[in-house]
Amino acid sequence: MFDFSQTSATGLRILINTPSLEAGNISDFKAEFDKCCPAGLSHVVVDLSAVEMIDSSGIGALLSVHKRLSDGNQVTLRNVQATVLSVIELLRLHQVFKMEWDAAEVRAPLA
Repeated sequence: MFDFSQTSATGLRILINTPSLEAGNISDFKAEFDKCCPAGLSHVVVDLSAVEMIDSSGIGALLSVHKRLSDGNQVTLRNVQATVLSVIELLRLHQVFKMEWDAAEVRAPLA
């Protein structure tokens, strides 16, 4: 469901392999993150390409990842689908998270 891999001494990549990031699976996500989170974490990339739905618990989990980073560092959300992006934009979190896409045809967030 969640694949955590360390990319460097202070970097982490999280691949979410489930169609929803919501209250029903967020405790597993948080437990895995706590296990895999290195001290002094400075960069996290979260691949959301499989996620079609996110609720307030999922948003809270992404924000808790952001809060665990060293000052001045960001979480990158990669390959966010349109349904999830609309929630992120509604909450203005596209101003908090760095957004990236692999495919040019996916629309970028609002400025």
